[in-house]
Amino acid sequence: MATQILVRQLVRASTSVGANVEEADGTETSRDRINKWNIARKEARETRYWLRIIAATDASAASSTDLERESDELVRILTVLIRNHRANSQS
Repeated sequence: MATQILVRQLVRASTSVGANVEEADGTETSRDRINKWNIARKEARETRYWLRIIAATDASAASSTDLERESDELVRILTVLIRNHRANSQS
């Protein structure tokens, strides 16, 4: 039962990453785009958190190391996008 609740949180956070990146592509201003990328980055970090919690609380859960690594990569990619977009907007 507890694992189902955790998995539901994981699904919400992980699907929000893609949704916010998609919304960022449709924004009209740099500020809105950066805001959506920031939200996506936060959701990627939350996804990583839920993966760790599930792995720690459910012995039958498969190792989430690869998924955690992918969420780390997403956080890094989004961080670079935000940083570069801010730099380009200011110049």
